[in-house]
Amino acid sequence: MPKSDLRFEAYGTIDELNATLGEALAQAGAEIFVAELTRIQAELFNVGAELALAPGQESKAALVGIQETAKLEQRLDEMQAELPELKNFILPGGSALGASLHHARTVARRAERAVVRLSASLSVRPELLAYLNRLSDYLFVLARYVNFKAGIEEKIWRA
Repeated sequence: MPKSDLRFEAYGTIDELNATLGEALAQAGAEIFVAELTRIQAELFNVGAELALAPGQESKAALVGIQETAKLEQRLDEMQAELPELKNFILPGGSALGASLHHARTVARRAERAVVRLSASLSVRPELLAYLNRLSDYLFVLARYVNFKAGIEEKIWRA
Protein backbone atom coordinates (compact mmCIF):
# COMPACT_ATOMS: atom_id res chain seq x y z
CA MET A 1 0.00 0.00 0.00
CA PRO A 2 1.21 3.54 -0.64
CA LYS A 3 2.24 5.63 2.38
CA SER A 4 -0.63 8.00 1.53
CA ASP A 5 -3.20 5.26 2.21
CA LEU A 6 -5.90 6.35 4.66
CA ARG A 7 -5.25 3.34 6.90
CA PHE A 8 -1.64 4.46 7.42
CA GLU A 9 -2.85 7.95 8.26
CA ALA A 10 -5.46 6.64 10.69
CA TYR A 11 -3.35 4.21 12.68
CA GLY A 12 -0.29 6.46 12.42
CA THR A 13 -2.26 9.24 14.09
CA ILE A 14 -3.46 6.77 16.74
CA ASP A 15 0.22 5.94 17.34
CA GLU A 16 1.04 9.65 17.63
CA LEU A 17 -1.78 10.03 20.16
CA ASN A 18 -0.35 7.15 22.15
CA ALA A 19 3.05 8.90 22.16
CA THR A 20 1.53 12.17 23.40
CA LEU A 21 -0.09 10.22 26.24
CA GLY A 22 3.35 8.79 27.01
CA GLU A 23 4.66 12.36 27.31
CA ALA A 24 1.82 13.21 29.67
CA LEU A 25 2.52 10.08 31.71
CA ALA A 26 6.17 11.10 32.05
CA GLN A 27 4.93 14.24 33.82
CA ALA A 28 2.15 12.60 35.79
CA GLY A 29 4.42 11.14 38.46
CA ALA A 30 2.49 9.15 41.06
CA GLU A 31 -0.88 10.69 40.26
CA ILE A 32 -3.98 8.54 40.04
CA PHE A 33 -4.19 9.14 36.30
CA VAL A 34 -1.18 6.94 35.59
CA ALA A 35 -3.19 3.69 35.68
CA GLU A 36 -5.99 5.24 33.64
CA LEU A 37 -3.72 6.66 30.97
CA THR A 38 -1.70 3.44 30.79
CA ARG A 39 -4.94 1.50 30.24
CA ILE A 40 -5.92 3.95 27.49
CA GLN A 41 -2.51 3.54 25.85
CA ALA A 42 -3.09 -0.24 25.71
CA GLU A 43 -6.56 0.37 24.25
CA LEU A 44 -5.04 2.63 21.60
CA PHE A 45 -2.65 -0.16 20.60
CA ASN A 46 -5.72 -2.35 20.09
CA VAL A 47 -7.36 0.40 18.01
CA GLY A 48 -4.25 0.71 15.84
CA ALA A 49 -4.03 -3.06 15.41
CA GLU A 50 -7.65 -3.21 14.30
CA LEU A 51 -7.22 -0.36 11.81
CA ALA A 52 -4.11 -2.01 10.36
CA LEU A 53 -6.00 -5.19 9.42
CA ALA A 54 -6.65 -5.93 5.80
CA PRO A 55 -10.36 -6.08 4.96
CA GLY A 56 -11.78 -9.44 6.01
CA GLN A 57 -8.96 -10.16 8.47
CA GLU A 58 -9.91 -10.85 12.07
CA SER A 59 -8.21 -9.00 14.93
CA LYS A 60 -6.15 -10.95 17.46
CA ALA A 61 -6.15 -7.89 19.73
CA ALA A 62 -9.06 -7.11 22.03
CA LEU A 63 -11.64 -4.92 20.33
CA VAL A 64 -12.24 -1.54 21.90
CA GLY A 65 -15.93 -0.90 22.25
CA ILE A 66 -18.87 -0.02 24.45
CA GLN A 67 -17.28 -1.00 27.79
CA GLU A 68 -14.18 1.11 27.23
CA THR A 69 -16.29 4.07 26.10
CA ALA A 70 -18.48 3.68 29.21
CA LYS A 71 -15.36 3.84 31.43
CA LEU A 72 -14.37 7.12 29.77
CA GLU A 73 -17.86 8.53 30.24
CA GLN A 74 -17.95 7.50 33.90
CA ARG A 75 -14.63 9.24 34.59
CA LEU A 76 -15.80 12.28 32.63
CA ASP A 77 -18.87 12.56 34.86
CA GLU A 78 -16.82 12.10 38.04
CA MET A 79 -14.30 14.80 37.13
CA GLN A 80 -16.89 17.25 35.81
CA ALA A 81 -18.81 17.00 39.08
CA GLU A 82 -15.81 18.62 40.80
CA LEU A 83 -15.00 21.22 38.14
CA PRO A 84 -16.47 24.70 37.91
CA GLU A 85 -18.99 25.06 35.10
CA LEU A 86 -17.37 26.04 31.83
CA LYS A 87 -19.03 29.18 30.45
CA ASN A 88 -16.32 30.35 28.05
CA PHE A 89 -13.72 28.94 25.72
CA ILE A 90 -10.44 28.43 27.53
CA LEU A 91 -6.89 28.61 26.27
CA PRO A 92 -5.04 25.28 26.38
CA GLY A 93 -2.22 25.23 28.89
CA GLY A 94 -1.87 25.46 32.64
CA SER A 95 0.53 23.03 34.26
CA ALA A 96 2.98 21.04 32.16
CA LEU A 97 0.75 17.98 32.59
CA GLY A 98 -2.40 19.94 31.76
CA ALA A 99 -0.79 21.35 28.61
CA SER A 100 0.33 17.84 27.56
CA LEU A 101 -3.21 16.56 28.00
CA HIS A 102 -4.60 19.45 25.94
CA HIS A 103 -2.09 18.50 23.23
CA ALA A 104 -3.18 14.86 23.43
CA ARG A 105 -6.81 16.01 23.06
CA THR A 106 -6.03 17.77 19.78
CA VAL A 107 -4.23 14.70 18.45
CA ALA A 108 -7.22 12.58 19.52
CA ARG A 109 -9.54 14.83 17.50
CA ARG A 110 -7.27 14.53 14.47
CA ALA A 111 -7.16 10.75 14.90
CA GLU A 112 -10.94 10.69 15.02
CA ARG A 113 -11.15 12.71 11.79
CA ALA A 114 -8.66 10.35 10.12
CA VAL A 115 -10.71 7.30 11.14
CA VAL A 116 -13.92 8.98 9.93
CA ARG A 117 -12.25 9.60 6.54
CA LEU A 118 -11.14 5.96 6.49
CA SER A 119 -14.68 4.81 7.28
CA ALA A 120 -15.88 6.36 4.01
CA SER A 121 -13.94 3.68 2.10
CA LEU A 122 -13.56 0.81 4.59
CA SER A 123 -15.84 -0.63 7.21
CA VAL A 124 -15.02 0.79 10.64
CA ARG A 125 -16.98 -0.31 13.67
CA PRO A 126 -19.15 2.53 15.02
CA GLU A 127 -18.01 1.59 18.54
CA LEU A 128 -14.48 2.53 17.55
CA LEU A 129 -15.59 5.95 16.33
CA ALA A 130 -17.60 6.51 19.53
CA TYR A 131 -14.57 5.60 21.64
CA LEU A 132 -12.31 8.08 19.85
CA ASN A 133 -14.93 10.80 20.16
CA ARG A 134 -15.32 10.27 23.90
CA LEU A 135 -11.57 9.95 24.38
CA SER A 136 -10.94 13.49 23.17
CA ASP A 137 -13.68 14.77 25.50
CA TYR A 138 -12.14 12.79 28.36
CA LEU A 139 -8.70 14.29 27.68
CA PHE A 140 -10.15 17.82 27.63
CA VAL A 141 -11.85 17.32 30.99
CA LEU A 142 -8.78 15.58 32.42
CA ALA A 143 -6.60 18.56 31.40
CA ARG A 144 -9.03 20.90 33.15
CA TYR A 145 -9.20 18.61 36.18
CA VAL A 146 -5.40 18.36 36.53
CA ASN A 147 -5.08 22.13 36.38
CA PHE A 148 -7.96 22.60 38.83
CA LYS A 149 -6.39 20.20 41.34
CA ALA A 150 -3.07 22.04 40.96
CA GLY A 151 -4.81 25.34 41.75
CA ILE A 152 -4.11 26.75 38.29
CA GLU A 153 -6.81 29.07 37.04
CA GLU A 154 -8.02 28.58 33.48
CA LYS A 155 -7.30 31.39 31.07
CA ILE A 156 -10.44 32.57 29.30
CA TRP A 157 -10.21 33.19 25.56
CA ARG A 158 -11.15 36.74 24.67
CA ALA A 159 -11.72 37.70 21.04
